[in-house]
Amino acid sequence: MSSSETTPVGFDATAAREELLRLRLSGRRGGRRPAIPKADRSAPLKLSYGQEQMWFLSRLDPDSTQYLVPLIVRLTGPLDVGAMSEAWQRLTDRHEILRTRYGLHGEEPVQIIFPAEHVELPLDDVSGLPTDERDAGVRTVFDTELFTPFDLENDLPVRGRLIRVAPDEHVLGIVFHHIACDAWSTEVIGRELSALYSALVSGSAPDLPSVAVQYADYAAWQRADMSGDNLESHLDYWEEQLGRLTPIELPTDRRRPAVRNAAGASVPFAIPSELAQRLRDFAQANDVTLFMVMLTAFHGLLSRYSGSTDIPVGTVVSGRGRPELQGMVGYGINSLVLRGRWQDDPSFADLLSRTRDTVLAAFDHQGVPFARLLDAIQPERDLSRTPLFDVALTMHGERTTAFDLPGVRAEPFAAVGSSAKFDLDLQVREGADGVLHGHLEYAVALFDRATAERMTADLVRFLDAAVTTPRTKVAQLSFLGDADLALLTAGAVRTEDAATTVHQAFEEQVRRTPDAVALRYGGEELTYAELNTRANRVAHHLRGLGMGPEALVGVCLEPGIDLVPALLGVMKSGGTYLPLDPAQPTDRLAYMLADAGAGVILTQSLHEDTVRRIHSGTVLVLDREQDLLGGQPSHDPEPLAEPGNLIYVIYTSGSTGRPKGVCLTHANVLRLFTVTENRLAFSSSDVWSLSHSYAFDVSVWEMWGALLYGGSLVVAPSDTARDPDSLLDLLVEQGVTVLSRTPSGFRALVGAAADGDPRIGRLALRAVVFAGEKLETADLRPWADRLGLDSPLLVNMYGITETTVHTTYHEVTWRDLEPDVGNPVGVPLDDLAVHILDARGNPAPIGVPGEIHIAGLGVARGYLGRPGLTAERFVPDPFGAPGNRLYRSGDIARRLADGTLEFIGRADHQVKIRGYRVELGEVGAALTAHDGVRAAVVLLREDTPGDKRLVAYVVPSAESAPDSGELRAALARNLPEYMIPQAYVTLDSLPLTVNGKLDTKALPAPEPA
Repeated sequence: MSSSETTPVGFDATAAREELLRLRLSGRRGGRRPAIPKADRSAPLKLSYGQEQMWFLSRLDPDSTQYLVPLIVRLTGPLDVGAMSEAWQRLTDRHEILRTRYGLHGEEPVQIIFPAEHVELPLDDVSGLPTDERDAGVRTVFDTELFTPFDLENDLPVRGRLIRVAPDEHVLGIVFHHIACDAWSTEVIGRELSALYSALVSGSAPDLPSVAVQYADYAAWQRADMSGDNLESHLDYWEEQLGRLTPIELPTDRRRPAVRNAAGASVPFAIPSELAQRLRDFAQANDVTLFMVMLTAFHGLLSRYSGSTDIPVGTVVSGRGRPELQGMVGYGINSLVLRGRWQDDPSFADLLSRTRDTVLAAFDHQGVPFARLLDAIQPERDLSRTPLFDVALTMHGERTTAFDLPGVRAEPFAAVGSSAKFDLDLQVREGADGVLHGHLEYAVALFDRATAERMTADLVRFLDAAVTTPRTKVAQLSFLGDADLALLTAGAVRTEDAATTVHQAFEEQVRRTPDAVALRYGGEELTYAELNTRANRVAHHLRGLGMGPEALVGVCLEPGIDLVPALLGVMKSGGTYLPLDPAQPTDRLAYMLADAGAGVILTQSLHEDTVRRIHSGTVLVLDREQDLLGGQPSHDPEPLAEPGNLIYVIYTSGSTGRPKGVCLTHANVLRLFTVTENRLAFSSSDVWSLSHSYAFDVSVWEMWGALLYGGSLVVAPSDTARDPDSLLDLLVEQGVTVLSRTPSGFRALVGAAADGDPRIGRLALRAVVFAGEKLETADLRPWADRLGLDSPLLVNMYGITETTVHTTYHEVTWRDLEPDVGNPVGVPLDDLAVHILDARGNPAPIGVPGEIHIAGLGVARGYLGRPGLTAERFVPDPFGAPGNRLYRSGDIARRLADGTLEFIGRADHQVKIRGYRVELGEVGAALTAHDGVRAAVVLLREDTPGDKRLVAYVVPSAESAPDSGELRAALARNLPEYMIPQAYVTLDSLPLTVNGKLDTKALPAPEPA
C-alpha cells in the first residue's frame, strides 16, 4: 500500500509533527482534566514548592538582591502618567500574589493575602540632567529605590517606579521578588498593564477576563497533584537520570570561592538572521525544536571546554501547560536538568537525536518541583555551587513586546542589576528581525567579561559548524576564531641551531678568563685553566679506551671537586655522559647501566665496590688513578663530537615503572643559554650553586649558566643540599648570586624569611629560578614581603628533561602572590613553541586546559633504545614545517588571552574526591596561607583499602602547631568541604630528595580514621 493511500487529503505531516512535539513539550497529554479548585481560604495557605525555596533563600540571606525580577521599558511618546498610575493600581487589585506577604504558621511558611490596598507608582524626574547623563540618572534611581532587598513579611513583593527622562520619554521600572513572579508573569503584566492603560486613556472599560486561577489556588493544587504514587513515579525517573551526577568543571579565570558569590554581569550577543534561519531549517529537517539544537550545541561546546562528556544543563519551564494558568501571575516556573552524556564519539547529528529524547522525556516528568527533586536526590552539599547544575540555557520571547500603549513606543531599557543565579546562564530570544538575540549572564567571581564574550563568539561559530557539517564528530568541530587560532598555534621565533658543542664553547671561555675561579668545593678551588686541564686528561684517557661520539660513559661520583672535570672530560672525548648518582638505589643504577650499555664507568673509591657489583666492564677510579691521569696530555683534544651528537642521557621515571633514558644533544643545551642570556644577563661576576644531583637536568642549567659565561660554580655537598639550614649558610658564605631550586626546596628559605632569620638579609642573590615541580606562587608572600621582587628576581621556568631543562620564562609579580592566582609560567623561550592540545589533538581554546606539547630546538632526540616509546611521545608537528616534532609532555596547562601559560599539573596529580576533581597543590597553598603554617603538602592516601582520605602534612611556623580543628576552620573559609583534608600530620620539616623535591615515600601514614 502506498503512502498516498494512507494519508488523509489535506493532511500536513510537518505541521502535525510540530503540533505533537509542541503538545508534548508543554506537558499536555490530551483528554479532559478536572479544573483547578479554589484553595480553602479558611485554612493557612501553604506556599508552592518554588515559593518555599525562594522563601528559604530569602531567610538565609535577607540582604540579597539575587532573586529580583526586573521589567524595565523605555516609553517614548506622550504618556498619561495619571492613567499609568491608575492602571498599576488596578493591576495589583486583579492579582492576589502582588499583595501577598509571608509569615509563619507554627514552623510552616504561609501566604498572607491582603485585601486590595493603595499602591503607588512614584514619579522621578531626571530631565534636568544633561542629555548624556540621563540614563545614568535613571540607573541611579533604580539602584537606590528598586534594586534593594525585600522584607517578605512586611513589604509587598513588587515595586514600581516611573522616571521622566524628557517630556515625551519615560522609563517604567517594575521589580518583583521571584517569590511572586517569573518571566512568564512579566508578559502577563505587560499585556494587562497595556490593556488597563489603553482603556483608561480612551475612557472605555478594559477588555480583560477575570483571573481564572489565583496563585494561592495554584499552590494548593500543585501540592495535591504532586503527591503519592504520581510523585513517586516521576521521582523514579529523575533519580535514574540524575544519580551519580558530578558538577561540570569549567575553566574559570579565578578559583571558585568556598561560598558562592552571586555577583554577576552579562554580555549580549546575536546569531545573525542568515544563520538563525539555517538553524530553524535544520531543526525542522531533523524533527526537533530550535531549543534542542541550541542545547546540543551548548552541550558540545561545554564538553570541549571541560573535557567532560557528562554535561548537566538546567533550563526553566513555564509550568503553565494548562489553559487556565496562562494568565496567572506568580512563581509558576520549574527547573529541569537536561543531562547530556555520551561515552562514544558521536557526530553532532547523533547527539542531537539523543538530546531530542532527553528533552522529551524530561518534559514528560516536568511536574516534579525542583525543591522536591533536591530532597529526593540529596546532591553533595557544596556551598560553592548551585545544586545539580551550574550552567543554564533558556529560550524565550522578548518580554517588552507585550507592551502595546496607544501613541507610545515601548522598547527595552539597558539592563540593570548585577546578579548571577548560576556560573553561566545563556538566554536566547527570537527577534522580529529574524535574528536570535541573546545574552550570557556570568558569575563575576569566576569569569572575566572578555572570557564571557569569547564564549558567546565560540558558541555562534560552533552552531555554524554544526549545521554546516552535522556529521562531523562533536569532538572535532572547529569553532575557534582566526585571532585565537593564530595565538594558539604560533611557532617558535628563533629557528637557528647551535654551531658548536658545549665543551668547545667552554674552551673559548677558558681562553678569555683562564685565571678566574671556575669551581669551588669546600676549601678547594679550580680556575678555568685548571678545570680545563683536568677535563682534558680525563678526555685523552677515555680516547685511549676507544670512546668517541655517541659512546656512553657512566659517571658515579659524589658531588665534589672531581665531578665537573669528569663530565667535561667525557664530552671532550666525544662521548656522552650517563649520570649514575650514588644516592640512587643500587637496583636502579644496575637497570640503567644494563639498559644504556655503557662500557666505561668513572667513579671513586667510596663507590668502587658498588660499581663493580653492577658493571663488568672498564671502571676508572679517579681518586686512585691520579698518576695515570696526570700522565695524559693537558691540551684540548681534537674535537670529534658535532653539535648534533649526544651530550648526556638522563634517566627519568617511567609511567610503567621502568626508567627511560632521555637523549639530549650539545645543540639542545647550547641554545638553552642563547635564548635566556638576554633575560637573565649571565656574567663573569655571577656565582652559581650546584645544589641538585647531576642526574637531575637542572644541574645542566646550573653548571653551564656559570661556566659558559666566566662565573663561579659552588658545588654543594649532598648533605648540605638536603639540609635547608646548611644550604642557607653556604649561599651566604659563598655569595651565590643565581640560585636554582625546586619549590619544595625553597620552602625552608621562605620560612626563614618569615621568621626574620638575619642570614636572609646577607644573601647576595640577584635571581632565583624555580624548576622541577609546580610552584604555588602565593607561598612566596613571606619572602616577597621581606625582600621584594626585584632583588632577587623570582623566575618561574617550567620545563621537562625531554625539552632541555627549561621551556618557559616568567618573572613573578605581586599580582601572582594573590591567593586566587594559578601557576603562571609565562611564555615559551624564543626557540620553542608550546601548543596546548585536547585529547583529539585540537588546539584547546583560550583558558581551557589541555596537554602541553612542545616543539622547537630544545626537543630531545628521543628515548635511548626505545623507538616505540619515542614514536609515541615525540610526534609529528601539525603546526610546523615538515619533519618537525612535538613532545607530548603529559602535563596540563592552559593558555591565557595575553598569550602566557598557566601550569596546572600532571594529569595524574589531579585526584577525585566523591566525584569532585581536586588539585592537591591548591589545598596545600590554602594551608600555607595560615599564619601558623610554614610549609604544607597534601596527598590522597588509601592506607586502608577503600578508605581514600586527603591527608595534610604541616610544618608549623612556631613551636606549637595549629590544631586540626583550627586548620579545618581556616580552610573552610576558602575551600569547599570536599577539599578539606580529613587528617593532619605535623612534621619538623618536609623530607626532600637529593634533587630538592618532596620525598612522598618518606611521609608517614596518619592515625587511622
